[in-house]
Amino acid sequence: MKKRFLPALLALLLLAGCTSAGTAPAPGSPSLRVLCTTYPVYLFTTGLTEGVEDVEVSLLVNSQTSCLHDYTLTVNDMKAIEGADVIVRNGVGLEEFMDDALAQSEAAVIDCSAGIDLLPLLEEHDHGHEGHSHEEEYDPHIWMDPDNAIWMVETISRGLAELDSDHGETYGANAAAAVEALAQFIQQSEELREEAALSYYTGHPEMSFCPPLGEMRFYWHPNLITFHDGFQYFAKAYDLELLKAIEEEEGATASAAEIKEISALIETYGIPAIFTEKNGSAATAEAISRETGCRVFELDMLMSGEGSGIGPYIDRMSANLDAIMEAFQ
Repeated sequence: MKKRFLPALLALLLLAGCTSAGTAPAPGSPSLRVLCTTYPVYLFTTGLTEGVEDVEVSLLVNSQTSCLHDYTLTVNDMKAIEGADVIVRNGVGLEEFMDDALAQSEAAVIDCSAGIDLLPLLEEHDHGHEGHSHEEEYDPHIWMDPDNAIWMVETISRGLAELDSDHGETYGANAAAAVEALAQFIQQSEELREEAALSYYTGHPEMSFCPPLGEMRFYWHPNLITFHDGFQYFAKAYDLELLKAIEEEEGATASAAEIKEISALIETYGIPAIFTEKNGSAATAEAISRETGCRVFELDMLMSGEGSGIGPYIDRMSANLDAIMEAFQ
């Protein structure tokens, strides 16, 4: 497990009181309304609240977008924030769009990023939007590392148990089950990487060095080029070398200089594949593919979707890993 720094009991992650003092819930209404800002946070929270009948969990943003930088709150979003008892957020600046609304809310806040070892933003992150600039210092896409997902689950569990001690045991039990499932996924991922590395070295008998069987995955570092800048944690988790990341929204294209640079990287490193994001544009990637002969694969940032609980997270992260394995064989 990575080294963590736990600030003042995570400040218990509670920035405000849960409800107005003396206000009782209406008959038949949930005793705790939990609003999750993004889909990954929603998956973790619904997994933790399974079996707790009087807790209602809803999702604020579930639109097919690869980037929240230009998201604008709707009237319904404002009502959801106003009606929430607790807001579970990703943190690290991902939800800048709701900072003003959150300042007016009386809801408690659980910040899933508290205590996580953050990675600095990539140097190039203009996101293709004129006049847009980042003020945050760190990369907010923390859920793309399964180890961070474990930390986020445990953080949410502690926050919910503090707010709703009557169901503390259930939150704890659900957290333990989710952590076990994530740990099993991490182990399976290691085994997949071992198999992929073995296949790679077997298919390249001309290589002068072949590592010991039990250490192959440590010597297998595919070079990654993505058309979204949110895969830094994913790359780090799976020992991928992130050579270039370009944020390309629908309707936008990379610059001529970036296209030239990517093409040169593909030729220099013999890269067989480049990766788009599920909800982003594939136009530039397809053009580069036609020019260089490399293939185009899709990775998923989990910014929207159906289902609840830890299962969809594991399934979609597994699909990402499968795409990497297929691309580099």
